[in-house]
Amino acid sequence: MPSTPLIRSFSQLESLDPDRPVVTLFSGGLDSSYLLLRLRRMGIREVHAVSVDIGEDESSGYKRQVAAALGATVHILDRREEFAARYVAPAIAAQAVYLGIHPVSSTLSRPLIAHSAVALARTLGAQAVLHTANRSQNTLRRLNGALGLLRYEGAFGSPYDLDPVSRDDKLAELREAGLDLLAGRIVSGDSNLWCREFESGILDDPEMHEVPEEMYAWSRPTAAPGDTDTVTVTVEHGLPVAVDGVPLPLTTLIDQLNRRVGAFGLGRYSGLEHLDHGEKVLEIREMPAAWLLLHTYRHVESACLDAELVREKRHLEQLWVREALEGRWFGELRLALQTFMDTCAARTTGSVTWRLRTGGADTRAISAPAPLYLRDREAWEDRAIAAESAPFARTGPLLTTV
Repeated sequence: MPSTPLIRSFSQLESLDPDRPVVTLFSGGLDSSYLLLRLRRMGIREVHAVSVDIGEDESSGYKRQVAAALGATVHILDRREEFAARYVAPAIAAQAVYLGIHPVSSTLSRPLIAHSAVALARTLGAQAVLHTANRSQNTLRRLNGALGLLRYEGAFGSPYDLDPVSRDDKLAELREAGLDLLAGRIVSGDSNLWCREFESGILDDPEMHEVPEEMYAWSRPTAAPGDTDTVTVTVEHGLPVAVDGVPLPLTTLIDQLNRRVGAFGLGRYSGLEHLDHGEKVLEIREMPAAWLLLHTYRHVESACLDAELVREKRHLEQLWVREALEGRWFGELRLALQTFMDTCAARTTGSVTWRLRTGGADTRAISAPAPLYLRDREAWEDRAIAAESAPFARTGPLLTTV
C-alpha cells in the first residue's frame, strides 16, 4: 500500500493488493468505466462499483451492463429519500446559492456518495475507495474532503488527479475490450433529483457556449403562449411539505415542481464556479423546483423572522455554502452553521401562492400562522398611536404656568 492514503495517479494503484477488495464510485460514464478496465488489467480480483441512486439520468440496467462487461460487481444504492431529507432540505433552509448565481447541487450529493461508499468499503474490508474526478472538477476536493473527514481507514482518491487520460485513448481502449457504449457524449453531465448539470466538451469555453435545447429535460417550455398556472407551496418548520394543500414527501414534491415549473421555461442557470486554486469553469444547470422552493422559502422566512435575524442569516448562508462547497460538509463549522439554520427553520412556517407564466412568476399570497407582516396598515397605525398616547390620556394634559 502507498505510504499516504491519498491516491492521485494510476501508478499508485500498482501498490494495491490484488487479493483485497477495492471499491470504486461508478456513474456509468467514460471515466468510471475506464477505471474498471484498468483495475481489471491490474489483476484486482474483487472490484465493487458503487452507484448511489439520488435521481440521476443513467439507468440501473445500463450501469449493470457496463460493470458486468468489465468484471466488476455493481451495487445500486437507493439514497433518494436520504438525499432529499438530509442534504437538499438543509440546503433549502440555508438558501444555498453559490455567490447568488446558482443553487448548489453536486456540493450536496458528493458527501452522501462518499458516506455510502465508505459504509460499503468498511463492510467489505476494502483496501481503497477510488473515484474518477480530475483537477478541473470541483468534485475532486469535495469527495477527497468528505472521505478524509469520514476518517476512512484505507487509501482513497482519484488516479486522474495527476495522471489524466485523453478521451480518445479511453474510448479506444474500452472499444478494444469490447465496450463501445460511450462514444456519443458531447458534454459531461451530472444529475440528481434536485439538478441536471452540464459542463466540459462543447461547453468548455465561457466566451462561446450554446446549449442544445434537447439537453434540457425539465425546463423545456411546454406551456402554450399566454397559459398560466397557480401553485401554492407550504412550508412547515423549514421543510416544504405540500403543493396546493396536498401533503407530499420531499422527493415527490421536488419531482412535481421540476416539471410543473419547468413547463414555463423557468429554472435555468449558467455561471462560473471556482476550482481548487481559483481558476473558474462554466457550468450549466436546470433546477425548476429549486428556483421556486428557494424563493418560496425566503418569502415565508421573511414573514416569520425579525429583519435583523434574516440579515445575519444571509451572511452565514454564504459561510455554509463555502464550507459545503470546499468539501467540508462533515466539518465542524458547517455543522455549527447548520444548528443556526435549524433554529431559524423551526420558526419558518407558512405558504406562498404563485402565478406561473412563461419566463417568470408572481406571488399572489404570502401567509403565515404567526406573521410579522401587517394586513391593515391604517388599523395598525391607529392602534400604535393609541397605545403610545395612552399614558398621556390617563394623566391629563400638562399645564404650563407663567
